[in-house]
Amino acid sequence: MKNKLMLMFIISLLTLALAACGSSNEEGSSEDKSNASDSEKTQEEATEEITVKHELGETTVKKNPENVVVFDYGALDTLDQLGVDVAGVAQSSNIPDYLSEYKDEEKYENAGGLKEPDFEKIHSMEPEIILISGRQGSHYEKLSEIAPTIYVGVDSENYIESFKKNVTVLGEIFGKEKEAKQELETIQTSIDELNKTTSESDEKGLVILSTGGKVTAYGPGSRFGMIHDEFGVKAARDDIEKAGHGMSISFEFISETDPDYLFVIDRDAAIDGETVASEVLNNDLVNGTKAAKNDNIVYLDPAVWYLSGGGLQSVSMMVEELQQGIQ
Repeated sequence: MKNKLMLMFIISLLTLALAACGSSNEEGSSEDKSNASDSEKTQEEATEEITVKHELGETTVKKNPENVVVFDYGALDTLDQLGVDVAGVAQSSNIPDYLSEYKDEEKYENAGGLKEPDFEKIHSMEPEIILISGRQGSHYEKLSEIAPTIYVGVDSENYIESFKKNVTVLGEIFGKEKEAKQELETIQTSIDELNKTTSESDEKGLVILSTGGKVTAYGPGSRFGMIHDEFGVKAARDDIEKAGHGMSISFEFISETDPDYLFVIDRDAAIDGETVASEVLNNDLVNGTKAAKNDNIVYLDPAVWYLSGGGLQSVSMMVEELQQGIQ
């Protein structure tokens, strides 16, 4: 009887042991499946792609690309604000002071000039995305052979809309959707406040660019037309041509227009670092305008307006400059 009881006891222990092993195997199998699932998810995220339609075509790029090369200073400005690392920038041109850290060739590769990319250097960097705008447009095909290339220039006739689109796309590409949305909401609030100020005034403005002793004017729908179209400053003239480089004008034209505000962009200061516009405009014809008499000649930051417009930081600075200039 004892032997029979002992045998039954041993059989019971073996049964419990086998059950425990089975449970352990099932748990292990479940854990393995979970790990496999996480691995697949990570791999899927790493290979996720986004297709972007832009002015020069349609480009597919993987999300969170590495070795980012940037030629457009507006895009560089936006990525800087969003906290996105870049590998190479166009250092052979004048980078705005507020982006001066990108002049450091020990930290960032020099990808060439705004109009002359260093194709050999770019190729050696093995970038996963290249961001360009108008000054590099003619090199789009060649750059696209190196890496997915996206045009992020702003549309002067739909400035804020195209600016927002570019920021949103960059946010999606680099996983910064939330940050991009918050930044755009803040800027829109400042634009609304500026428009409230301009809508309450009947004063009119003329936008000009000075370079090499010559002056050109920009009206609504032009390169700097956002001052009128987006920021609400009433135009002093409605007959300014929408030429890409502005409409060539004389000092007599400025005198006849007699604007309440004269907004000046000094291209020479942006390119050569020397301010000469104030000297060019220091004459009896300009000094006789309402703008000059009321101290309403507003010299806009040339680097921001001429070189890096269309970025989160630059657009914010543009709005602030106008708000301060017309108060």
